[in-house]
Amino acid sequence: MPITDWPEDERPRERLLQQGAHALSDAELLAIFLRTGVKGKTALDLARELLDYFHDLRGLLSASQAEFCQAKGLGEAKYTQLQATLELSRRYLSEHLQRGEPLCDIDITRQYLSQQLRHHTQEVFACLFLDRHHHVLSFDELFYGSIDSASVYPREVVKRALQHNAAAVIFAHNHPSGIAEPSQADIGITQRLQKALALVEVQVLDHFIIGDAATSFSERGLL
Repeated sequence: MPITDWPEDERPRERLLQQGAHALSDAELLAIFLRTGVKGKTALDLARELLDYFHDLRGLLSASQAEFCQAKGLGEAKYTQLQATLELSRRYLSEHLQRGEPLCDIDITRQYLSQQLRHHTQEVFACLFLDRHHHVLSFDELFYGSIDSASVYPREVVKRALQHNAAAVIFAHNHPSGIAEPSQADIGITQRLQKALALVEVQVLDHFIIGDAATSFSERGLL
């Protein structure tokens, strides 16, 4: 049965208009993006198949052009639409943080950092530098590679904070595995950085681990 024949309160597009995008599942949101299904399958059926094919939404969004276009029901047109959508989202969040308003919403911060780091295939450690009113000064990617082996150097973080004349900082790094649980190494380096930055009166506000979700140290009571 085509989606247009479903009761209105079950159709993804109508549900979004009535309840908001947050009320929809990943498959329902993807179905709206796809707009149409393929022979014998609705857009929602196709969306569910694609999420299964790519394992999850993260796998779909981070797929290369070749991987994306190999999937049934997708192609270059859908790939370019998706990339444009992702870039618009990144720019929206970036503008929100950089237009002079103080950063006081943890969810906006979470979304921004997720957009910046989620799709890296190696670990990236980054810092969001803020002034004393929590306006954003800069977002810098500083270290690449595993936190366990490549290491994060407190001296370099302090040096960059002083260059930006920062009063506060938010750390973030990604887990390419998708598991956003802080490791003992993550906790240890955060404590080292806190001590180093305290010497120059720079406050550590949070540390986010970016994976399929984004885990906040402050929400976990780890700061």
